[in-house]
Amino acid sequence: MWNPCRIGLPLWLARHELVRAAWEGLDPAQVWDAHAHLLGAGDSASGIYINPRMQSLASPAHYARRMFFLNGACAYSIDGNVDGAYVRRLLQALDGMRRGSKLLLFAFERAYGEDGKRDDEHTNFHVPDAYARETAREYARYFEWVASIHPYRSDCVAALEQARKDGARAVKWIPSAMGMDPASPRCDRFYEAAARLKMPIITHAGLERAVLGGNQDYGNPLRLRRALDAGVRVVVAHCASMGQDIDLDKGPNGPLVDSFELFSRLLDLPQYERRLFGDLSAMTQINRAGPALAKVIERTEWHARLLNGSDYPLPGVMPLFSVDYLVSLKLVEESAAPVLREIRAHNPLLFDFVLKRHLRSGGKALSNSVFETRSFFEAA
Repeated sequence: MWNPCRIGLPLWLARHELVRAAWEGLDPAQVWDAHAHLLGAGDSASGIYINPRMQSLASPAHYARRMFFLNGACAYSIDGNVDGAYVRRLLQALDGMRRGSKLLLFAFERAYGEDGKRDDEHTNFHVPDAYARETAREYARYFEWVASIHPYRSDCVAALEQARKDGARAVKWIPSAMGMDPASPRCDRFYEAAARLKMPIITHAGLERAVLGGNQDYGNPLRLRRALDAGVRVVVAHCASMGQDIDLDKGPNGPLVDSFELFSRLLDLPQYERRLFGDLSAMTQINRAGPALAKVIERTEWHARLLNGSDYPLPGVMPLFSVDYLVSLKLVEESAAPVLREIRAHNPLLFDFVLKRHLRSGGKALSNSVFETRSFFEAA
């Protein structure tokens, strides 16, 4: 249940054939982990805000999630600086990757109401853009950063323009948690600016379970058409691989359809070929692995539009992953399982990478381009 948080990777693991094979054919300088969260406790000058319910046993579901996330990141500190411990552990994990590879750190916006005003009551946590920006600047060898800007804010366009000037590579949204409808006309000015600035939006779609609360309907992949039609490059986190949504193409009362199938429908439309993308973060979790994961491996024509991300710290949250389950699905060779489990105990980031490099379905594997994501974020 709990991450053992072992420090350092034993030499025999670092030199293991499974690890060496994972890097074959890749240029580490092009390998950017496209989905990772910057978290903490707000016990430094970070400006991180944690809703009191996430720190209270009176709200067990929220409290448990916070504790699992911090344990997954081994964010323990004897000096009381959890914010600093989170970053230090992440740096240790990146030292276990090949030199030159990087990770995109996500800021995370507060919830806002329809009136465009901040809604602290429905904000689970907030990681300011400034903290993500400064962390990436301090450790430029390891990190790039991603802003998070609510499109209902009166200053959203100015904030996006500033983030672009400050080196943000994209914008991160979780619509249900942020209280925003991607299909709302309120987003139009933000979409116009994002298209003009060539700033991609990385947005959750499908069922959201990591951050509780909000309107789950906002995660319907079909609600992203407004952004796509405005010319925005949209990255659908996790390829919408969990949950069901209303098939809005059949009206507001249409049938429930797997969110992944709605995403797949959009991905197959020619008009979105250069605008719609998916990331593979969390797709190897127990609650996501299955037909959707097998399909993205087998549909090789999609690979040029897929980006690998770890969803760190989730690979370190022990109950969420089972190598044995992936073996039972015949997505991983049984002989690789013991090594993958051992890597995970030391370095969840490397575990996620090596695991995905060894996934197989229908005799096919994920292409190198899925992991060499740098060019996507430098396209602007």
